[in-house]
Amino acid sequence: MKPIVLMTQTHEYQDQRVAIKHVPLIETVALDFDDKALCPHYDWLIFTSKNAVKYFYPYLKLIKYDQLAVVGVKTKQLCDKMKIDVDFCPTDFSQEGLFNQHPFKKGDRVLIPSSRQARTFLQNALKESGIQVTKIDLYEVQPKYESIQEILDTMMHRQVDAITFASSSAAHAFFEAKPPHNENIYFAIGQQTAQTIRKLGYSCFVAEVQTLESMITKIVEKRFYNDGI
Repeated sequence: MKPIVLMTQTHEYQDQRVAIKHVPLIETVALDFDDKALCPHYDWLIFTSKNAVKYFYPYLKLIKYDQLAVVGVKTKQLCDKMKIDVDFCPTDFSQEGLFNQHPFKKGDRVLIPSSRQARTFLQNALKESGIQVTKIDLYEVQPKYESIQEILDTMMHRQVDAITFASSSAAHAFFEAKPPHNENIYFAIGQQTAQTIRKLGYSCFVAEVQTLESMITKIVEKRFYNDGI
């Protein structure tokens, strides 16, 4: 029998190796922002997520920028699908990866439209490097409490083999509800999400690469190991 996996990210995903049920823990809501941030000419525009691409797309024709950097292969794939040219994507799919490999120059003007709750590492690190950063709170993340309860009920009835977390926002939404400490079923897509889970007092497995495919591979590997195969 295939492992039963509850995937908690906002977009659906399928993999033939497992039986997936999609239970998003968060939802995104667009925010109003000061459109004066669209006026300057930027050297770089940075998208750190697919949601940032989705919510900022209507404004692309309203701003002037020279080059675009993105974080994550899925973010780049969405840009490619929407025919948005990407000039740089780090091999490490994280804010740290972008900062460590970034091609920006001191004095460059950079625009980062992202979630209100987004991590501030990238913008702070760039500012400390002499780069002018403008941050737009483009949308916010809200917990879906009915989904949290659905997962807790499923766990109580032992009807799940793995629960996946693709963002720190999803991890906060779920683990702040104080679920059972079951180290064998929690899986994180990347180190930052895993760190969030651990800071909240829980253990988890981490994907080797920060992609959903890699996370499913980790689940299958652990399932076979636990079954003694």
